[in-house]
Amino acid sequence: MQPKLLSALALSLCCLFSLHAQKLNLDHFKEVKIRNIGPAGMSGRITAIDVVNSQPNIIYIGTASGGAWRSTNGGTNWQPIFDGQPLQSIGALAINQRNPSEIWVGTGEGNPRNSYNSGEGIFRSLDGGKSWTRMGLENTRTIHRIILHRDNPDIVYVAALGSAWGPHEERGVFRTTDGGRTWDRVLYVNESTGCADLVVDPTNPNKLIAAMWEHGRKPWTFSSGGEGSGLYVTFDGGKNWTKRTSEDGLPEGILGRIGLAIAPSKPNIVYALVEAKVNALYKSEDGGFQWRKVSDKDIGNRPFYYADIFVDPQNENRIYNLWSQVSRSDDGGKTFARIARGTHADHHAFWVHPENPDYLIEGNDGGLNISRDGGESWSFVQNLPLGQFYHVNVDMDVPYNIGGGLQDNGSWVGPSAVWSWSGLRNHDWQRVGGGDGFDVVFRPGDNRYVYSMYQGGNVSLVDRKTGDSKFIKPVHPDGVELRFNWNAAISADPFNACGVYFGSQFLHRSLDCGESWEIISPDLTTNDPEKQKQYESGGLTIDDTRAENHTTIVAIAPSPMDENVIWVGTDDGNLQLTRDGGATWVNLASRLPGARPGSWIPFIEVSKRNRGEAFVVVNDYRRNDWRPMAYHTTNFGETFTRIADENKASGHALSIRQDPEAPGLLFLGTDYGLYISIDGGANWTKWTNGYPSTPTRDLVIHPRDQDLVIGTFGRSIWVLDDIRPLREIAQTKGKVLEQPFRVFQAPDAYRVDSRPSYGVSNPADGDFQGDNRWASAMLTVWVKPEDKKATSEGQPAAGQKQRGQKDTEESEIKDPAPKLGKKIEFIVVDAEGDTIRTFTEEAKPGLARYTWDLRENGVRYPSRRSVRPDDDPPRGQRALPGQYKLLLNCGNYTDSTTVTVHQDPLSEETPEEMKEQHAAYESYYAVVEKATQGFDQLQEAAATIKRVEEALANAPDSTREEITRLGKSLKDSLAVLEELYMLPEDFKGIRRSTGMLSSTLRDASSYIRSSEGRLSGPARLVMEQAKARTSGVLERVNAFFTSDFAAYREKVEAVAYSLFKEYEEIRME
Repeated sequence: MQPKLLSALALSLCCLFSLHAQKLNLDHFKEVKIRNIGPAGMSGRITAIDVVNSQPNIIYIGTASGGAWRSTNGGTNWQPIFDGQPLQSIGALAINQRNPSEIWVGTGEGNPRNSYNSGEGIFRSLDGGKSWTRMGLENTRTIHRIILHRDNPDIVYVAALGSAWGPHEERGVFRTTDGGRTWDRVLYVNESTGCADLVVDPTNPNKLIAAMWEHGRKPWTFSSGGEGSGLYVTFDGGKNWTKRTSEDGLPEGILGRIGLAIAPSKPNIVYALVEAKVNALYKSEDGGFQWRKVSDKDIGNRPFYYADIFVDPQNENRIYNLWSQVSRSDDGGKTFARIARGTHADHHAFWVHPENPDYLIEGNDGGLNISRDGGESWSFVQNLPLGQFYHVNVDMDVPYNIGGGLQDNGSWVGPSAVWSWSGLRNHDWQRVGGGDGFDVVFRPGDNRYVYSMYQGGNVSLVDRKTGDSKFIKPVHPDGVELRFNWNAAISADPFNACGVYFGSQFLHRSLDCGESWEIISPDLTTNDPEKQKQYESGGLTIDDTRAENHTTIVAIAPSPMDENVIWVGTDDGNLQLTRDGGATWVNLASRLPGARPGSWIPFIEVSKRNRGEAFVVVNDYRRNDWRPMAYHTTNFGETFTRIADENKASGHALSIRQDPEAPGLLFLGTDYGLYISIDGGANWTKWTNGYPSTPTRDLVIHPRDQDLVIGTFGRSIWVLDDIRPLREIAQTKGKVLEQPFRVFQAPDAYRVDSRPSYGVSNPADGDFQGDNRWASAMLTVWVKPEDKKATSEGQPAAGQKQRGQKDTEESEIKDPAPKLGKKIEFIVVDAEGDTIRTFTEEAKPGLARYTWDLRENGVRYPSRRSVRPDDDPPRGQRALPGQYKLLLNCGNYTDSTTVTVHQDPLSEETPEEMKEQHAAYESYYAVVEKATQGFDQLQEAAATIKRVEEALANAPDSTREEITRLGKSLKDSLAVLEELYMLPEDFKGIRRSTGMLSSTLRDASSYIRSSEGRLSGPARLVMEQAKARTSGVLERVNAFFTSDFAAYREKVEAVAYSLFKEYEEIRME
């Protein structure tokens, strides 16, 4: 078989397989970007900090679930450097200070709260974070420290804390001696004990001290402390370890988490923050052999969540202690005083410059702060969008708003886009709740009011206009204690504007916006009393923050088609359904294949098209089962099909949405990112084009704009604009992508100037700006990427014309195969059939977005710049509201779409006033065209004189000198005339009020453009002045051509030179 035939066969089989598999090739979707809109003002949890000591402006940070970031200018600007990796939870980060291009990152956050994210091993970069290689330890789940050998870069130590959600052996201290190719576990206690901290003696790289911590979580409780906890020392690089005990001065009994720090200036001084029966700070002055208690006052409150201490590199008595606050001791730990009071609470990461200890960086649950005066003052980094959103919801404003709640950062409402030149900024967001924010639900029909919730079911109805907040948490009429989850479930009633559902162990319903509640269910949980002891949670240190509340409702999904159908999911494995408004319930949990009893059911999506159809997300990672699980039913749960498993996706499942019009189009959020299916979940494709593998907690499809709004737990909020192209791909089972050229239906656009900006006028660097979408028309176009020529499968059959092919006379056809072009021509046609705009763009292979800016063709202004043949017409005035047809041509192919242009919803302009402004611009353009025509003729005259002088190079001296003299005189006259239009070409300096025609024309345009409503009196006057001024200038231009230039032409042509164009007199109408 010939090679070409083999290649064609392979290509055909590949295409057939792709079509059959219904998986999307995301290489063809690179131009379709998901917008990260922020916010960044509340940031998110920082878990690791390291800095290049020799270049302290180069800072690296790790985050709980938002990846790793780098700044090269001292924290002003930041770039994510880990987005291409399969997960984004960072527990540790270390720079090789001898070769700062080498960076190690350990994944899995080391602060095992109820909502922490796990990892999959250790990664290394050799080029400053541009590329990464996974270096093993995939099953450790959590890496909290990385120690690089001082002298040998091939030796690395890793403190693996392991999973908090269950026992396993892959934890302890690991060491590599070959740069990460192989690893040895050099310290191990038991399968419930991991390494919580690891420090190295700066003068002896073989001496390390390790803090081992026995801990564990269950969905309803956690325990810190056990027989496995303890302090270990090695002097031979981990080959042998010695445990320090109460005989060495450490506390007696069971120990919990221990934080360690060695004083760099006196390495024999070691501090240990020890969780025990009495939590205390201990100190060793002999390198860790003997210990004594220094203090048990003001040293911390939640050891399981933060137990990190740091010693000033030049002062062994100065200690920084991270807990809910940052406190500092200057007397070796005897007393502590709080610093950094203006920063967010809950601190986890710290760095002190080894040579300039006044330079400090600290990270907490609310972001990153930098001090350069030893902690006296701090600056907050405002451009790290690390928000950990639990839920997102949308309203129906234009542009629509998004509401959501963040882990430890309150609840907020902000715009999906802004139509002002400032763009999306932090100051566009409004706080509507505090604490750990969860859901923000807009009251249907009146987005002035939102239901805002913080941990433990504390819900309020908030007036966004006045700030009033009415606490409406349900109370049982008989005094029964209600159990609300940390992340309690709430849902608006699709059938009642003031209806809302809320979940405890019961389902509560209010029909008066929370003024009163009724219970419409029995206890829908297992009501297991063994799982209701959150008051005892914490182990050695009680930690009852509602985070371990259990046997509660965590998902409520009322049907949008039948007000009697409500689905409920609980945190202890029940999937409940009522079809009679709550009178009776059936538990469907046993019908979920592969789901263990007791699994978490956090998300339910009810179809908007089919009454019995629903999608159910199940996860069980809280019992160390990390498989993604999502289920589909079409018969009210009589049977379920599992549509997501470990063979189709990575990371436990968190959320799922079905497109309301294309039932096969599904979006799945997992702990490792976003997945899309176009075949109802039979196959999934991970969306990686510009979107990080961050926990994707919530998904909402906007009912009007058809945008996919994504709430992430680590990278704030993202928006995939207009998913209708994906919808059509799903509806056609991918066949629409077989077409060489396709234009999808365009979303509506809005005729908007720029709305007022708020906040800082010119923020320079360091201010966050989200990815914005303007009000213009967005066009989604498919250009088949296989080849610029249509392949045989894309050729029209004999006697047929393929969709989109232009009509062509048979005699003109040179090649029977239609061809795609390198450019796309855009033609905008109004309702009367008139072409109002034409422009061209580069044809981008695959699916791509283009924009019509809602401008008509304009006119050229007087300019010395020459016009190129391929120049698009200038941008003109705004198009009027209405419907427009857009014709797109690419080579031999053409396709079209329509777009409806709306008036700005905030504008009070009438249609008549807009038409008046439009007509005024047309009149103005007529004046500009005449002015430009005159200036063009002046430019052509100058070029003609130059051509004449070049042509006279060989003419007799007397002839050449005479015509040259005449030409010089004309050039002087031309310079005078040009200065009627604009400043001389060699002008230096600034002169804004030139009194020249170009300035007059600009002023007139400004007056017309700024006329909201009827044209103002000044606008009309300036228009008349511009017309009169243009007329006066053109009279002088005409006079020049009819007199001096005509005489010059006659003289030149008398010596047999004909290098002139005809000049027409220009008259104003």
